[in-house]
Amino acid sequence: MPDADVDHIYDYDPAFLADILKSTKTIAMVGASADKTKFSYGVLRVLSETGYDIVPVNPNPKVTEIRGIKVFHSLDEIDRPVDMVDVFRPKEELYGIAEQAIAIGAKVLWGQIGVYDDRAAALAEEAGLKVVMNRCPKIELFRPFWKPRLDLPI
Repeated sequence: MPDADVDHIYDYDPAFLADILKSTKTIAMVGASADKTKFSYGVLRVLSETGYDIVPVNPNPKVTEIRGIKVFHSLDEIDRPVDMVDVFRPKEELYGIAEQAIAIGAKVLWGQIGVYDDRAAALAEEAGLKVVMNRCPKIELFRPFWKPRLDLPI
């Protein structure tokens, strides 16, 4: 495992996060839920309304659409390039999801709040992905370093 310059649980340079959020267009959201009471649903809604191309990933065959967006049942089913894999699954699943993110050519592996695994981070970084763990992109969008996308139509 390589030495990491980043403490993946707490300490990210705001410019590092801002760069990811500015350069990302397509986000595969692993663990997306159609349940409006789930945190992943709210994050999906906000990121979609902010202008990101959201690709919900949910293995349940009965879930085919969330907020009018087609659901894929695995990362390898996605029919377009993915910039970021945003993970709403238990941290114990992050290593396997990192392997899948690498396989589909994602550029970023992002573990939501409570989702972190140093082994998964090392694997992804060795493959050239940027890694963020234990953070939420929806929250990071509204931190002081981020300029909201005010140019988007309402």
